[in-house]
Amino acid sequence: MRRIDELAQALAAGTITSRSLIEESLARIGDPNGEGGRTFIKVHAEQARAMADAVDLMRRDGRTPGRYAGIPVALKDLFDVAGEPTPAGSVVLADAPAAEADAPVVGRLRQAGFIPIGRVNMTEFAFSGLGINPHHGTPASPWDRASRRIPGGSSSGTAVAVADGMAAAGLGTDTGGSCRIPAAFCGIVGYKPTARRVPISGVLPLAPSLDSVGPLAPSVACCARIDAILAGEPPTPPIPARVHGLHLAVPENVVLDGIDASVAATFDRALSTLSAAGAQIERTRFAEFDELPTVNAPGGFAAAEAYAWHRRLLATQGSRYDPRIRVRIARGEHISAADYIDLLQARLRLIGSFDQATAGFDCVLMPTVPIIAPRIADLDDERAYNSVNMLVLRNTALGNFFDRCAISLPCHRPGEAPVGLMLMGETMGDARLFGVANAMEAALNRK
Repeated sequence: MRRIDELAQALAAGTITSRSLIEESLARIGDPNGEGGRTFIKVHAEQARAMADAVDLMRRDGRTPGRYAGIPVALKDLFDVAGEPTPAGSVVLADAPAAEADAPVVGRLRQAGFIPIGRVNMTEFAFSGLGINPHHGTPASPWDRASRRIPGGSSSGTAVAVADGMAAAGLGTDTGGSCRIPAAFCGIVGYKPTARRVPISGVLPLAPSLDSVGPLAPSVACCARIDAILAGEPPTPPIPARVHGLHLAVPENVVLDGIDASVAATFDRALSTLSAAGAQIERTRFAEFDELPTVNAPGGFAAAEAYAWHRRLLATQGSRYDPRIRVRIARGEHISAADYIDLLQARLRLIGSFDQATAGFDCVLMPTVPIIAPRIADLDDERAYNSVNMLVLRNTALGNFFDRCAISLPCHRPGEAPVGLMLMGETMGDARLFGVANAMEAALNRK
């Protein structure tokens, strides 16, 4: 995987062309031995070629089309693209009216010069952390591909596209971990911003109280550049930080429950590396984590808000949904207005309490996901699907509930099962978190 700044430098120097990058992406997507057929729902081949040729012509004429002009990116299937329906990984909306305009985040990527190479697969309507899609097939994680392991979701296609070099980076959404989980399972970096920083208009919703839009890419710096563009900020590099002197919290409750041996060993090794580099690691308990099961017991934000959006579609086309997704959405029907108001109030209270508890730390560290990616075939059973899905989402969903920014970066060694290290920052502390993550990435890569 090549980083977007490396590609930008090569494009500016003339050692590669945008057309060559597009053709390379299209070749990987079309490889009959690869995952492209399950990763991409729609490929914008001719449009991408035309855009690449225009960018190359501008550079040959000495005009500056923008630093990232001509770099291919993948779009999760729930972003509005002008002239196309927005199916969100489902067959239910395949014939829906076309979007009249690009979602603002898509428009901002285009304005920066990135070329959308196509729409990529996802969990139907983004309502699962596993990435399984019975309508379009499920792309496999790049690790142990012969065993066909889940890519993570819901931004499954985005992660596989980046990991397999079908796109230089990609756009995902994150309501309970949907950028970070697939990043962890596919060995790349995934970022969840403080939600309010990036517009979600033109994005098919799951739960607007929790929804956020973020990048998946090969490195922390790549994610920082793209995140800034999405937020309408200058694409500046992460604020420099050093591992030495960082004060890091490692929760002892909830986030390590059910951890498998491989993830435990990799996580502990990462902590040892950071400690040796001078970080102060404090193991602590956060009482707020223990309250969440009770607070979310009636169904949580996702079920309530998804049902409000889907209830009419369910009444007329419910049989066309993935049954597992339909059941999850339908739970919202039984959440009362009083339950929902209680949930809103509890969230505000817990956010305030958690803000105080973490104020003395540079970030909170935990495994992104407490298990390695299971085989797709092992999740055919309904009970296994549900239990693994809850476990996979558990740690990442904390960042969404507490309205934090969070990032997952690889902490495994080459040849090992991919394991993500998740850093949770403060609300609106995105710039600081990128700096800390960049320093940790460098420290972990030295080992």
